[in-house]
Amino acid sequence: MPASRSPTAATSRRVLVVGSGGREHAIAWKLSRDGAEVLVAPGNAGTAAVAENVSIAANDIPALVKLALSRQIDLTVVGPEAPLVAGIVDAFEAAGLRIFGPTAKAAQLEGSKLFCKQIMHRGDVPTAMFREFRGVARAREYLQAREDMPVVVKADGLAAGKGVFVCDDRAAALAALDSLGGDEQFAAATKGILIEERLDGIEVSVMAITDGRTIVTLPPLQDHKAAHDGDSGPNTGGMGAYCPAPFVDAAMLADIEARILVPTAHAMRRAKVPFHGVLYAGLMLTAQGPKVLEFNARFGDPECEALMIRLESSLLELFDAAVDRRLDMVEPPRWRAGASVTVVMASEGYPGAVQRGRAIRGLDAAARVPDVEVFHAATRAADGSVLSDGGRVLAVTAVGPSLARAKLQAYSAVKEIRWLGAWCRKDISDKGLAHEREQLAAEAAAVGAVGEPAEPAVEKPA
Repeated sequence: MPASRSPTAATSRRVLVVGSGGREHAIAWKLSRDGAEVLVAPGNAGTAAVAENVSIAANDIPALVKLALSRQIDLTVVGPEAPLVAGIVDAFEAAGLRIFGPTAKAAQLEGSKLFCKQIMHRGDVPTAMFREFRGVARAREYLQAREDMPVVVKADGLAAGKGVFVCDDRAAALAALDSLGGDEQFAAATKGILIEERLDGIEVSVMAITDGRTIVTLPPLQDHKAAHDGDSGPNTGGMGAYCPAPFVDAAMLADIEARILVPTAHAMRRAKVPFHGVLYAGLMLTAQGPKVLEFNARFGDPECEALMIRLESSLLELFDAAVDRRLDMVEPPRWRAGASVTVVMASEGYPGAVQRGRAIRGLDAAARVPDVEVFHAATRAADGSVLSDGGRVLAVTAVGPSLARAKLQAYSAVKEIRWLGAWCRKDISDKGLAHEREQLAAEAAAVGAVGEPAEPAVEKPA
């Protein structure tokens, strides 16, 4: 338990958000709407409009602790996974500071895929079968000796969302190992390699906020990891998302909570690494039911943006309750009816090397599109202009009374924005829309099969 004070409603709330991406912009945006005074470290050109940016890197934990103490921060919220795995929560709690997120040991649920598999085994959580290898050479020997079939190759450690390769055959799997062994960004992650059976089905994301005892499950989403339309091209950190994912109805969501989220939280507690924060389950809806592809220890990005724009009740209240271990005492979150769609606009070359510093035009015009928020993922301000500053640059997010309307609004805003080399996927949410059409067709067919109701029998007088 954090040792410091728990602020009351009468106090002026000052919240620090750690990170610089679209997820952190969305969190800061929502917290500011909840009435908090928000600081973001280091932030970006977008967060500067809703918060105070502080030029401290997300991985500079000692400087962040010093900032929180000197500015009398009431609560810190950590966006990215790397500071969590590095122990930012441990450092803040040791200094008597309130912070939302898992400890370094608990964050290994994301930081180590092998640890994650061990926890799922303890909790009897459904997941893919796997083999673990210490290094590329042993993994290569295994692939060459076994039957040629589809597999998934994963680097054990953090790899910025790019250490997973879904392979159709042995040749693709061996090429994935070559990528892992030849790229410096995977050097630490490839100390362990997992080769899993490839699960077939529909991929969805379900996140929950937990204080270690109580779980608040959030609406299901679908992320789009592949770079290009039709789920083609290399894996990315995420090219778009929408909420809710219509493949998960209320009964299935309850089943996911009962068979996956709750057992995982219990298994973590039994392993003496209780999990507090955002428990993110990446799932495959298989013929045998939902199975876990991976767990993350924080909000997904861009899923967070699609969630925040629909959240009507207080995010700050949820964070406070989780930190104070009293989630069972708060009302369930309220969500705006309808759906949301987030479209990521990226720089030319992403997920590879990109050119930075290109002027972005049309942000004001995009902001005027009804029911749209443009969350900045990798931008910086210079001489009155907003410049691109990375691969995934903007997360254009819209909400609407239907999924189709939310998509229309999101892409209407996308059309207003330009910079040299900008691009995006054009099919974000299309799988959800196709599913909705199939459901409507099935319902219409069922009504047609029943036919017109028969005329009621009329008793004739004697």
